[in-house]
Amino acid sequence: MPSTDHHGRVSAVRGAVVDVCYPQGDLPAMNTALVVDWDRPGTLMLEVQSHLDLTTLRAVAMQSTTGLARGVRVRSTGDAITVPVGRAVLGRLVDVTGRVRDLGPPLADDVPCRSIHSTPPPLSTQSTTTDVFETGIKVIDLLTPMAQGGKAAMFGGAGVGKTVLVMELIHAMVEKYQGISVFAGIGERSREGHELLTDMQGSGVLPRTVLVYGQMNEPPGARWRAPLTALTISEYFRDTRHQNVLLLMDNVFRFVQAGAEVSSLLGRLPSRVGYQPTLATEVAKLQERIASVAGAAVTSIQAVYVPADDFTDPAVTTISGHMDCVIVLSRGLAGQGFYPAIDPLASSSTLLDPSVVGDEHYQIASEVREMLARFAELQDIISLLGVDELGTADKRIVTRARRLQRFLSQPFAVTEAFTGTPGQSVSRTDTLAGCRAILDGEADTWAEASLYMVGTLADARTKEAQSKAEAA
Repeated sequence: MPSTDHHGRVSAVRGAVVDVCYPQGDLPAMNTALVVDWDRPGTLMLEVQSHLDLTTLRAVAMQSTTGLARGVRVRSTGDAITVPVGRAVLGRLVDVTGRVRDLGPPLADDVPCRSIHSTPPPLSTQSTTTDVFETGIKVIDLLTPMAQGGKAAMFGGAGVGKTVLVMELIHAMVEKYQGISVFAGIGERSREGHELLTDMQGSGVLPRTVLVYGQMNEPPGARWRAPLTALTISEYFRDTRHQNVLLLMDNVFRFVQAGAEVSSLLGRLPSRVGYQPTLATEVAKLQERIASVAGAAVTSIQAVYVPADDFTDPAVTTISGHMDCVIVLSRGLAGQGFYPAIDPLASSSTLLDPSVVGDEHYQIASEVREMLARFAELQDIISLLGVDELGTADKRIVTRARRLQRFLSQPFAVTEAFTGTPGQSVSRTDTLAGCRAILDGEADTWAEASLYMVGTLADARTKEAQSKAEAA
């Protein structure tokens, strides 16, 4: 029979992992939330991860355990971690346990709550769509189109522009996208989180957005479970209110990294490259819940840090296997000043198909990729002998490929304060028209600088005319 006074006592503390002893047995089930009755300000919540024996369990803390002593009483909530969902959390910033952290008024007591652990919708109820999700970013719309209700990931090493790209996508979709946005900040810098909150307040998008943060300065448990909190809020709007949801995550690698920290603290043997043995399962549990059902789509855009620029890293390959659209950011392009530094040859999308985007789009994208691939092949010859030693056909390819590279760069609204150049959002029609004109040789005699960091080809034409006028 269960004990009437169902409480445990802390028996050991190892950083973010706490052992709790229940002398009479009857341990709480896996993933049950426990609350520590300590004398410090703030709640300390634990989540059960394993049963060590008949009377002891091991749990992961969601907040800092500094000051926690042995013998402190722990009580079970009888349920998993639950977080508030619904209209009440729109415009608010919450942590992994659903507590409001934006210094605003607390949520009402009657706000509905949901467990952060749930199963993905059955395959029979999931809907697939081939509607293109236009972003206004030329290189993405041309070469790696995103799907409404699909999953897209941006892979890149440190400092190549992942967070800037995510913030620009948020900014670009303020006007076009009228659904709900949920942003999960996983293991990122506190400064970035503060900037995003300030940006959203200024742009007027915050009332339709929920921010869920498990930042770099928080324990691994918070970073590990923050994406599940964001997913739970997204699922409520999808299933109960039948609204489209845009789910943004920055950075999914930090979720994997937090899982590896937790795994080692729990005493599990590491797997390849020191990652947790449950890597594939954890990523799958997260990604499979990002699904669309009839009448409501969840579109996910995720930033993924690539450790040491190693794209063969187990975490990177595991995450990429779940994506419809893979956008790879290149340090080489960033070093040359091409932003967004998206590698057109390494990036891919399942939507780049003539039956989805149309024959014209597919043809132009194929020609652009082919020309850029040939240009990459010629780089060694150019470095050794110079462009003048190439044949006429190859010289033409180099001329046009260099202009395409510059045309696919684009000024961002979120970087305007640093560059002084106003951001540009370009429609897919204008992007295709510009690339077609460059492929056909219309810009062969233009200065390359005229195509760099502009929006449409018309803007480049104006810039070229101005530079000629100034030269004259």
